[in-house]
Amino acid sequence: MNIIIFGPPGAGKGTQSEFIVKKFNLFKLSTGDLLREEINKETSLGLKITSIVNSGSLVSDDIINSLIENIVSNQTYKNKIIFDGYPRNLPQAENLNKLLLKYDQRIDIVIRLKVSLNVIKKRITGRVICSKCGKTFNEFFNPPKDNEKCCKKEFLQKRDDDNVDVAIKRFETYENSTEPVLDFYKKMNLVKDVNGEIDIESIYSKINDYLSVIEG
Repeated sequence: MNIIIFGPPGAGKGTQSEFIVKKFNLFKLSTGDLLREEINKETSLGLKITSIVNSGSLVSDDIINSLIENIVSNQTYKNKIIFDGYPRNLPQAENLNKLLLKYDQRIDIVIRLKVSLNVIKKRITGRVICSKCGKTFNEFFNPPKDNEKCCKKEFLQKRDDDNVDVAIKRFETYENSTEPVLDFYKKMNLVKDVNGEIDIESIYSKINDYLSVIEG
């Protein structure tokens, strides 16, 4: 089966995607990962992407769509893909639909993790990282335990972009760009909403229920 997972930054898409990949033996298709891989391989396209990124510009849909086709056309991943972070806009959704038809595939389900702006703000602004071991915590939802060996208060750091203004902007950008995409898939009766504000295990349990029905 092919899956698309949606949710604003901080909704937990990455965590849930990893669970799904392991349980159902899928390939996680992340545009960010594809771009980084191309850059690291230093291909001609990778060098072009590096130049675009370094100039502060956004990578074009044409480049993204080309990378997506490389995966969708690969028989190894046929009907075994979870799309994380793609499609981001309506033209990308329409392009993906054409690619899937071209390679005799389809989207089986679109999962939307629903999380309010207030929760997103806490998830992003509460995020702290231990400078000694690299563990990530959240001051509101998952603070370091008193018996942590190294993750003491003096070692916990925040990222510069983990602030309220950035959280709001990311959330609004997501809402504005993905609403038309979700409408596109709602017309196909593919969208399933999952409460992304409950605990991680309960979120996955609900997703697993949906996917198990599809698998039969």
